[in-house]
Amino acid sequence: MNKQQIAEILAKPYARQLLDGPEPARFAYDGLDGDPRVVPIGFWVEGDQILIATVPKAAKVAALRKNPKVALTIDTGAFPPKALLLRGTAELSTVPGVPEGYLVAGHKVMTDEQYPAWEAGVKGLYDEMVVITITLTWAKLLDFETTIPKAVEDLIKQKSAS
Repeated sequence: MNKQQIAEILAKPYARQLLDGPEPARFAYDGLDGDPRVVPIGFWVEGDQILIATVPKAAKVAALRKNPKVALTIDTGAFPPKALLLRGTAELSTVPGVPEGYLVAGHKVMTDEQYPAWEAGVKGLYDEMVVITITLTWAKLLDFETTIPKAVEDLIKQKSAS
């Protein structure tokens, strides 16, 4: 899949709702022991990249240095479900303090009243953070209105041909 195809998917209204909304991403990577991991995590978007910030000593940091391939899903629990499926490669960089994007991502899930205390807390806690920048290599939007999983699409075609 090329960058233009990924950009077209990310520009779709349901994809934008998922990228800009309060739902966390489910972030998948291989742990150092080779077993898969999936964690819910806040994120922000810059252009065609997804960014996450974490503690420098987080297990995912060491694992991503060994194997930078990742996958993310951002979805809703409503019906019909909406899911944005993403794959990519992670690059890590250590930055001083708390990245602005981390603060924006955090604000998506709390009220304006909660935010000041949370912001002060994280700024007091983190002297530095690791920013995980994910360059996307594949994307698919399942909105169950205009797009559905390929296997379901194939089954529908098979049944309607019978």
